[in-house]
Amino acid sequence: MKVSGPLVVAEGMEHADMFDVVRVGDQGLIGEIIEMRGGAASIQVYEETAGLGPGAKVVTTGAPLSVELGPGLIETIYDGIQRPLSELLKVSGSNITRGVDAKALSRTKKWTFVPTVSAGQAVEAGDIIGTVQETVIVSLRIMVPYGISGTVEEITGGDFTVEDTVCVIRTPDGKLENLTMMQKWPVRKGRPYKEKLVPDMPLLTGQRVIDTLFPIAKGGVAAVPGPFGSGKTVVQHQLAKWAEADIVVYIGCGERGNEMTDVLMEFPELSDPKSGEPLMKRTILIANTSDMPVAAREASIYTGITIAEYFRDMGYSVALMADSTSRWAEALREMSGRLEEMPGEEGYPAYLSSRLAQFYERAGRVISLGREGREGALSAIGAVSPPGGDISEPVSQATLRIVKVFWNLDASLAYARHFPAINWLNSYSLYVDRLRDWFSENVHKEFPDMRSETMKLLQEEAELKEIVQLVGQDALSFQDQFKLEVCKSIREDYLHQNAFHEIDTYSSTNKQYKLLKLILEYFRQGSAAIENGADYKSLIGLPIREAIGRFKYVEEEEVNAGYEKILADLSDGIRYLTKKEEN
Repeated sequence: MKVSGPLVVAEGMEHADMFDVVRVGDQGLIGEIIEMRGGAASIQVYEETAGLGPGAKVVTTGAPLSVELGPGLIETIYDGIQRPLSELLKVSGSNITRGVDAKALSRTKKWTFVPTVSAGQAVEAGDIIGTVQETVIVSLRIMVPYGISGTVEEITGGDFTVEDTVCVIRTPDGKLENLTMMQKWPVRKGRPYKEKLVPDMPLLTGQRVIDTLFPIAKGGVAAVPGPFGSGKTVVQHQLAKWAEADIVVYIGCGERGNEMTDVLMEFPELSDPKSGEPLMKRTILIANTSDMPVAAREASIYTGITIAEYFRDMGYSVALMADSTSRWAEALREMSGRLEEMPGEEGYPAYLSSRLAQFYERAGRVISLGREGREGALSAIGAVSPPGGDISEPVSQATLRIVKVFWNLDASLAYARHFPAINWLNSYSLYVDRLRDWFSENVHKEFPDMRSETMKLLQEEAELKEIVQLVGQDALSFQDQFKLEVCKSIREDYLHQNAFHEIDTYSSTNKQYKLLKLILEYFRQGSAAIENGADYKSLIGLPIREAIGRFKYVEEEEVNAGYEKILADLSDGIRYLTKKEEN
């Protein structure tokens, strides 16, 4: 036997299989087989291996690493291998004791099961047989597990634990299957579905720079790379709070302990805007800090996405936040090095890209199994923490080859107090064309063209700024100077959004359209006025500019009236300037 950090090599394991969960040593440390060479099994141990030595016993459980799925997931904070931290605290105190075990779902708590099918009814895998009101927001739908179909022989409503039989199904071959409210699923295997749908509707976030310029589709994947201090965690908090998702799964993968503590402290206090209840009432947290065993960090994102798939199969829209996949890749690199595999770029394993792809490809908008054909969506947003903010490093580049939305966080914007610090020149969304019809029908037919015009203006601003640095702003024509002023308004009044302001923290699509329309209308009418000889300084000094800037702080119910008034005042002001010049 060999012990190298979290890697243990055990002899005499011919009867074991790849990815089996094993117990190592007298303390029964949890591990997983990641390589087989004859009778020698390489095991990544999810706990500290200090004190282990040759001769220690290794016992296989004969099952892969799996998660328990059922009532009790919501509001729970788990570690990387789905052990509830609240239970570990009771058993071992503030520091997790090695070998300690805790069931992911309580075996004693009773849940009220309400049947939705009756005896004699035919069911198949994925069909809903009953519901459990897990929190005031979430109704858990108990589904027939994969691989089981037949006729309901017996079903009972009432209060049960997750291990009690609530339904008995007679399969076509006459066998009786006892169903409980809990099912297990291996984390490294995606849950099956009937059909994957085209991503043609957006996951609205209420963040103007995202929804307008770089939207993500429901069931889409996005990456948020950025250096330290650029606001990755705040962006993910905003998405968790405001995105159009029924369930939020937040994975703190290898992050600093104090950052994860902030999340654990803030999420229970954040109010869910839809229901007024605490955000935790529809959230599951997976905490695996940088000081926890590195192998469990590698498992944590699989644990999180499997739980997210379970809620997707119920027909919910799920938003998964992985913060950060760079730390997960570092765990892969460490384990690969201990396995003495041939290193790829910067020491990362050669299979880094394929592992990232396997993770992100589990996202999607799907028709779930079952006769009803429920539609569910799993949107995955992964933060990337490139060393020194250099996105040319392997994890960032491998991620960019897979995801379709890239929100590039810029440290210079963050230092200038511009949040969200998403750089509009370096970011992109490949969903824009596919979502064009949805925005035309549900927001306004002009909205997609307004987005294109805004992006064109911002790109022209970057070119004009280079000229200004060389020859000064006064050398520009009044039209170009006016364009710079309008772009300043787009940046400061539209793209800048205060996450801590009670009104500006969220912006509806109606408000986004009207605010952008006011800025672009000011640009169009102002450009025409300059052509007709209007005074440039009077134009940029119009009091209506301040009203446009304050529009983002207008209450939602006053948006339409405020928009009409500002639009009328804008036309009057520019008409007055033009007439003044004519006279």
